[in-house]
Amino acid sequence: MMAAALAGGVTALLFTVLAVVFFVSRRVNERGERQVSRRLRALGASGPGPRELLRRETLSGLPWFHSLLSRMNWTSRLQALLRQAGAPGNPGLYVLASLLLWMAGFYIVLIAAGSFLAALPTGLVLGWLPFWWVRRRRTKRMDAFQRQLPEALDLIARALRAGHTFDGGMRMVVDEFADPIGPEFGQTLDEINFGAHVDEALHGLLDRVDCPDLKFFVVSVNIQRETGGNLAEIIGNIASLVRERFKLLGKVQVLSAEGRLSAMILLALPFLIAVVIQFLNPDYMTDLFVKPMGRMLLGGALVSMGTGALIIRRMIRIKV
Repeated sequence: MMAAALAGGVTALLFTVLAVVFFVSRRVNERGERQVSRRLRALGASGPGPRELLRRETLSGLPWFHSLLSRMNWTSRLQALLRQAGAPGNPGLYVLASLLLWMAGFYIVLIAAGSFLAALPTGLVLGWLPFWWVRRRRTKRMDAFQRQLPEALDLIARALRAGHTFDGGMRMVVDEFADPIGPEFGQTLDEINFGAHVDEALHGLLDRVDCPDLKFFVVSVNIQRETGGNLAEIIGNIASLVRERFKLLGKVQVLSAEGRLSAMILLALPFLIAVVIQFLNPDYMTDLFVKPMGRMLLGGALVSMGTGALIIRRMIRIKV
């Protein structure tokens, strides 16, 4: 009882601290946004002044937490992941959410089950959920960008053939296409209009978007600007190449469907059999969780299944 009460008190304290940190972070962000708005209005009223083209991104609304995260190397990768996913918020918000979920899962399971071995993996799984959500959102967004890319390139090629400039073709993409390709091309076009070089703006697009086919477009445009050539024909050929890659990728997915289905069946079958045995003969399954030898066998089986799943995943993943 004493341990449960102590764990409950620690949990309540941690929840309170994190709630206060989150509230203060939101207040600091809102106050910073109001200050920036007032400064922009003052600059607009005083006439033209020096322009700052680079947008400063903060890792957290809390200065001390921003300073702490800025000393860590992995925060830059997390920041790039959030940009590619188009996820709201800053890296500090997701780190705090991860810590909150980890501690909540850990202490709840520790109090309910009284097992440290069960509480630790539960906390780790819950703590990984915010980053899993960001990665899943990034994958969906990059897939959507890649599906939109051939049509966008065709539109730019047709605009060039009709006599429009390259910037005009990109403006048509911004106006005609939804997220993600429309806003991403719009940001690139804004950078060009604000005075950035075309090469730098296109390389910035590559940094924000993880799309292999986009590299062909960027490299072709940069080479054409230096050596000359029919840019409309080049972009049209790239669009055709991307479509052919999609067709080949579809064939690969069809051929690897059997392997994916086999992997799903092999991974789900042991758990289904365990559930059936638990209903038919509970005492038979109890030994796996109670006796040391049963726990050892259960752990070995889980490790073997995980290893087999990774091997099958590598076998059926074919890069096109």
